[in-house]
Amino acid sequence: MEPNYKKIKVLIVDDSRFIQKVLMDILQSDDAIEVIGLAKNGEEAITMVKDLKPDVVTMDVEMPRVSGIDALKVIMDESPVPVIMLSSLTSDGAQSTLNALEFGAVDFVQKPTGVFDLNSNNNKIEIINKVKIASRAKIHKSNKLSFNSPTPSPSRLNLNSFKPSNDKTSIVAIGISTGGPKALQYIIPQIPKNITASFLVVQHMPPNFTKSLADRLNNISQVTVKEAEDGEVVKPGFVYIAPGDYHLRVKEIGKDVIIILGKEDSVSGHRPSVDVMFNSIAESKITNNIVGVVMTGMGSDGTKGAVQLKNSKGSFIIAQDESSSIVYGMPKSVAKAGVVDKIVSLDRIIDTIINRVGV
Repeated sequence: MEPNYKKIKVLIVDDSRFIQKVLMDILQSDDAIEVIGLAKNGEEAITMVKDLKPDVVTMDVEMPRVSGIDALKVIMDESPVPVIMLSSLTSDGAQSTLNALEFGAVDFVQKPTGVFDLNSNNNKIEIINKVKIASRAKIHKSNKLSFNSPTPSPSRLNLNSFKPSNDKTSIVAIGISTGGPKALQYIIPQIPKNITASFLVVQHMPPNFTKSLADRLNNISQVTVKEAEDGEVVKPGFVYIAPGDYHLRVKEIGKDVIIILGKEDSVSGHRPSVDVMFNSIAESKITNNIVGVVMTGMGSDGTKGAVQLKNSKGSFIIAQDESSSIVYGMPKSVAKAGVVDKIVSLDRIIDTIINRVGV
């Protein structure tokens, strides 16, 4: 290790001493990480974050005295730091996790159901990687977005600039990862209810979580948001979110665009994969006006697919900018590939889409 190399300092918060020990062993097996403290509840966590100033916190959701969610709210208001939640696989766990992401958590790790799950090599790699990613995340005081998102004002849109390729419904394909649920809760409610475009979304998330995310977005949006189903027809004014653990592809049958879900091998560690969705559109016979959007997230998923979209369909490619991305990995990668038409901040993404597809 280089002399000036700075280790990532981690605070572990969990009411189980056993889980604390296993997490500490996992994290400290990587030379780049140092566990600097253990807290058994949210109350201790709040104090230790102030005193120890960790680079990353892992936080259990359910704990005595002060829960992980309540502690997170205080930490994000008083001592903002990247927080990764430990969440159960249940629907209740998914709801709690989405609440945590809303209140400022950067990401989450599924809480294993047993010691062997926790010690599995895949879980070890995921936990270590997510801590490293979180250490580079942009965190602001409260780290929250207003979910009462305004509908884009007509005066801000330049609809005359849109020149549709034909009269078919436009397709907007969005790829997003770390920081995604919060960003989606900002932009999706801004989509006008009378829009003629259809939206396909790949958000890197496990099963249960994508269904909970879709339901939550549907409750606060003007358009219909749902988890995508195999074989369903893509309709205008709908947002389809790829289910966790399923790739989302499309196929044109007659005048209809059909969603195809599948459990083929993960691509670059992801299922669903943005590249799989983008490539499917690029390789299809779909002649609709197509917009590809790559947003906050680590890695490069979506880059190869965006190149395919540009080369085969002449698609309009949008990337989120660095300042508004929690993690500027995926959008940076697609921007470096040289196929991006617009790099915009989070609050301009829907405006930019509408300027392209019309309403």
